[in-house]
Amino acid sequence: MQGLPDMSLPESSNSSLTLEDTPRVETATIEDLPSLVELTMELFRLQGDFEPDPVAQERGLALILEQPARGRIFVVRNGHLTVGMVNLLFTISTAMGGFVILMEDVVIHPDHRGQGYGSMLVQHVIEFARSKDFKRITLLTDKISADSQNFFRKYGFEYSNMIPMRRILQPE
Repeated sequence: MQGLPDMSLPESSNSSLTLEDTPRVETATIEDLPSLVELTMELFRLQGDFEPDPVAQERGLALILEQPARGRIFVVRNGHLTVGMVNLLFTISTAMGGFVILMEDVVIHPDHRGQGYGSMLVQHVIEFARSKDFKRITLLTDKISADSQNFFRKYGFEYSNMIPMRRILQPE
């Protein structure tokens, strides 16, 4: 895509450490697809807006992984175990006059919550966005989950006057 900022990670934000058992954030690859599907299934089980559909989740995740200009998926690992993920989609904001990120699917496996993995992911996303000169990070979070909203507020996310609306298109 012409005009996109350089999407490679800067040297300073490569959080992969040499110790295999040290938690780290990495860019997901196609080999991560099964664990990503599992994590999104867990997320959609908790949400009222979406039905878990492993075929749809796999297709959507693969579309991002196969085209890095569309977005990025970061995972947090502890050893060889993927314990969480975040999905970033790249678009342009005319209001901001530049590239922006839509952050979705922030999920930590239930067995690993409360251990700082979500914070690692969000901090990595913020660092990535700054290093690539993105102008804004927008996220949708469940309106019924005060814990989720409070978590994101700790990292500077604020409520917007914009109200999300959507239309789901069904095949004719």
